[in-house]
Amino acid sequence: MVGWRVVVLCLWVSCGSAARQLEYSVLEETERGVAVGNVSADLGLSAAALSLRNFRFLSSHRDPYFGVDLASGSLVVLEPADRERLCETKAVCVLTYELVLEDPLELHTMRVHVVDTNDNSPVFPAGDVQLHIPEFLMPGARFTLPNAQDTDEGSNGVLSYSLSPSQHFRLIMGSRVDGSEYPELVLEKALDREQRATHQLVLTARDSGQPARSGDAQVTITVVDTNDNAPVFERTVYRASVPETAPNGTVLLRVQASDPDEGSNGEIRYSLSNGTRASLRHHFDVHPRSGEVRVAASLGPPETLLEAYIEARDEGTFGLASTVKLLVEVTDVNDHAPEVNFLTLSSSVSEDAAPGTVIALLSLRDEDLGPNGKVICSMSSGGPFKLKASFDNYYSLLTDGPLDREQVSEYQVLITASDGGSPPLSTRRTLTVSVADVNDNSPSFAQPQQELFVAENNGPGASLGRVFAQDPDLGKNGLVFYELLDMISERQTASSFVAVESASGAITAKTSFDFERLRGFHFQVEARDGGIPPRSATVTVNLFVVDRNDNAPVILFPVPRNGSVPVEIVPRSARSGHLVTKVVAEDADSGSNAWLSYRISQASDSSLFRISASMGELRTARLILPTDAVKQRLVVVVQDRGDPSLSSSVTLGILLSNSAPQILPDFEDTWETGGHLSTQNLYLVIALACISFLFLGCLLFFVCIKVNQSPVRCSQSCCRSPEELRYGRKMASNPCMTSATIDVTTVERLSQTYHYRASLGLGSHNNSLLFRGEYSAADLRNLATGVGLNLPISCIHIRNRKGDHINVNAMVSKFFGI
Repeated sequence: MVGWRVVVLCLWVSCGSAARQLEYSVLEETERGVAVGNVSADLGLSAAALSLRNFRFLSSHRDPYFGVDLASGSLVVLEPADRERLCETKAVCVLTYELVLEDPLELHTMRVHVVDTNDNSPVFPAGDVQLHIPEFLMPGARFTLPNAQDTDEGSNGVLSYSLSPSQHFRLIMGSRVDGSEYPELVLEKALDREQRATHQLVLTARDSGQPARSGDAQVTITVVDTNDNAPVFERTVYRASVPETAPNGTVLLRVQASDPDEGSNGEIRYSLSNGTRASLRHHFDVHPRSGEVRVAASLGPPETLLEAYIEARDEGTFGLASTVKLLVEVTDVNDHAPEVNFLTLSSSVSEDAAPGTVIALLSLRDEDLGPNGKVICSMSSGGPFKLKASFDNYYSLLTDGPLDREQVSEYQVLITASDGGSPPLSTRRTLTVSVADVNDNSPSFAQPQQELFVAENNGPGASLGRVFAQDPDLGKNGLVFYELLDMISERQTASSFVAVESASGAITAKTSFDFERLRGFHFQVEARDGGIPPRSATVTVNLFVVDRNDNAPVILFPVPRNGSVPVEIVPRSARSGHLVTKVVAEDADSGSNAWLSYRISQASDSSLFRISASMGELRTARLILPTDAVKQRLVVVVQDRGDPSLSSSVTLGILLSNSAPQILPDFEDTWETGGHLSTQNLYLVIALACISFLFLGCLLFFVCIKVNQSPVRCSQSCCRSPEELRYGRKMASNPCMTSATIDVTTVERLSQTYHYRASLGLGSHNNSLLFRGEYSAADLRNLATGVGLNLPISCIHIRNRKGDHINVNAMVSKFFGI
């Protein structure tokens, strides 16, 4: 900017153009955009000429506070100007600018006066004022106060001072040699620091602007102390209570004195005054600063009142002091528990003791005083007992109801003695009260009746069981003995059957019992204790004899007579299910031992008959065939279900005939076995048959070889009849014969029995048939058919013998082909 001014100045001098000086005035802090004046008009130019002549606005200031609007040619405010910041304390504040125009070159000067406004308040440069004034100064004393400053000029900077109201101070204006004025503070009334240590005043400076502005300064006046007050205690008398057991160092209390003076004048030290007795000085210790009074030694017994004096002195130049009285009361401490002493004591009490019986007498004692030594006694036992106060601290323990040793044999009575201290102390004593037994209970059985069971056929002395009675009494009163009451049962005394052991109640048999003769009986056993007088109770014992399977079934029907086999006649025309007979049996045992079952154990033909297992009914199992033998024999077994089971059997003879014979045949000689084979027997038969066939095959092979080598004729003779020739042809392939023996019985009339011995086969003589009775050919044919032979009549030899019940064997020779 300086370079431009130099260039412009040179051009202006060289051109010799005339320059103008423009003067403008503007209030400080004028807002932006406000027009101060019209530069183009003041220069005699139009606004458009400024742009045509390349107008330039030059400033030497850092901040562009003003500028020229080329469009209107007006001088406008670009930035608000603060006169105090631009010109500080100058009386006139002017801003200078250069205006440059070209064609022709012109240079003009413009001065802008920044006019002051009252925009600043008076300010005390030192801030708040601190004054220290001793309280002993007299009224009229003066104290200089600082001046305030105002940066505004003219009347805006002329100041006047005022002071806030105060009864101790007032404000005047002092003058200096140069004529300037300053404010002064004058003491109107004497100060007292103890009443008011500080005074707060407000000094106000006000300018003369419109509107006026003001500034304040806080004036703090501190009153400096002098030692003009002695310490004063809060109380005239201090009282304290201390327990007798208080240890050394226990704080009794804290005395407090105050001194309104300041500093060392107000610092207080505490101590025991000389007015305190010398004997008490070592009991207390006073802290010099805090005023705490502590116990320094034992204070003595309870109920003692101690008196001491405490002094408070300040530390001023001339120390001032005061004293106060201290009263210390030594109080009792509940440090002794009550004592419980039993003067009399009963070791036991009978369970029949009457209510109110004295069990124990006890006394109570407590060494403490007052409420701490007052003792209250209580009891807890859970039993019928109570405590009764006798006199002073004596108590009696009494029964308060009935006792029962069987329910509770011993009580633990807890005696508790408690004092009235806080907290209370107590002593507990446990007293054991035993209840002595009396014989007040009879023996008792669990049930009024008891059942015992014994299996029959027992041996004498066998244990049957025992009876047991309880007696809750103690010792001999609870010792139980047993005795059999000899009652009559079944016309015999009970002692003949059983015996009761006196000590244990064990019951044993004295004889062997038979269920079929005696099934049970009852008797009574008495239980008696050993008390005096004794008590007793009885129990009824029901003894039941348990059956054993010791009896075999007895067959009632059919029954053999004179050792002969019972015979039943079944018509050959009977159908399947025909009732042959019913086997009736009984068993003397009972229960499962008497449950009977029937079965056929042996039969001539097992397929012909069947028997009901539960009813014993014997029936035909199928139709009777013509080939069935006339005589059938079978054995029926009757078996019970005992363990082990017992059985009986009966042999039956069955005659298959449509009519009743005059003479019954004999059924006792031989069996015609039949029936089903078991699985094992079947396997054995098959194995034997196989082996036999192998053997016979080998034998036949060797026989054929021999026959081919030398033929041999059979030495036996055959019958020559036509029937013999016919049968001979059938047996040509096997010349050997075998024979079989069977039993044959025929009955013609029920009054006579005929026995035959028949030899069936080819005889050595052609006509050697011997008959010793009269028999027709039809009879012989029936005989051959009956014995199951299909042979001609000429081959049968019969010998008969007439007699009563005589068995004759019939030998029948058969020829079998090999």
